[in-house]
Amino acid sequence: MYILPAIFFGWSLGANDAANIFGTAVSNRIVKYRTATIISAIFIILGAMLDGAKGIETISSISSSQIGLASISVLASAITMTTMTYLGVPVSSSQAIVGSLIVTSLIEGNVKWGVLVKLFAAWVGTPIGGIIFSFLAYKIFAVPFNKIKSIYVKEKVIFYGTLIIGAYGSYSLGANNVANITGVFAKTIGVQNAALLGGVSIALGVLTYSYKVMYTVGTQIIELDYYSSAIAVLGESITVWIYALLGIPVSTSQAIVGAVIGAGYARGSRLSSKKIILKIVSAWVNTPVISGVITFLIYYIVKMF
Repeated sequence: MYILPAIFFGWSLGANDAANIFGTAVSNRIVKYRTATIISAIFIILGAMLDGAKGIETISSISSSQIGLASISVLASAITMTTMTYLGVPVSSSQAIVGSLIVTSLIEGNVKWGVLVKLFAAWVGTPIGGIIFSFLAYKIFAVPFNKIKSIYVKEKVIFYGTLIIGAYGSYSLGANNVANITGVFAKTIGVQNAALLGGVSIALGVLTYSYKVMYTVGTQIIELDYYSSAIAVLGESITVWIYALLGIPVSTSQAIVGAVIGAGYARGSRLSSKKIILKIVSAWVNTPVISGVITFLIYYIVKMF
């Protein structure tokens, strides 16, 4: 029973964050929506199982030793993510779970600020990394790509390149963000079981409820062509994967927004809607606060009964 909120949270994350991998490709009709979700689901599970342990251990180190409080923190994060997904706003599962864990830590009187400061710093570095890696990747790969004369060959390179990059991005998502889903339960069920449960629940969200946010990320931030769409996902994937190797769960939403901007500016595009950026940035700020407040409310409601 205590694990059920984690499954709900994983489903919410998958529904929200699938857009960060294939949103630009689907909205630009490079890849069909169903194809994108199937590839994402498979490689998310692989990433969680093969490279998710470090992040799980990080979240486990700041989570409550009481399974009841751990469950409350995950439930509050899931509610936050689901609400944002319904509104079509890409948000951070990392910030949702950390906001909840801060409240449960305060309740217990045991806040590990050292780990939290590391996570906060990564939140700042994530969109910057997305911008830098996608900008550089655009410039580097544009040289050989522009030498291809055949339009047919270019289209094939874009198509297969997008599938490969999408698989890599999905792997990175699973490796990095599985910690947000089941990291709080690692002390109870073990790291590998936490990785499997988290990976599968994220995959379910991708397969069942990811279309609306894909549209938001893919079309409303900045104008992208087929090449820059693929490059944006590559920049985001590199950023998220590096943090996974460091054991720091970060926001794929922040990474892809930065990567889309970096790729867009590399090709000379301008922001198509600054209101969308402000909406997403405000959600980044509000997410940990909202999640923390919901955690506080659930805790006291449960305590009353």
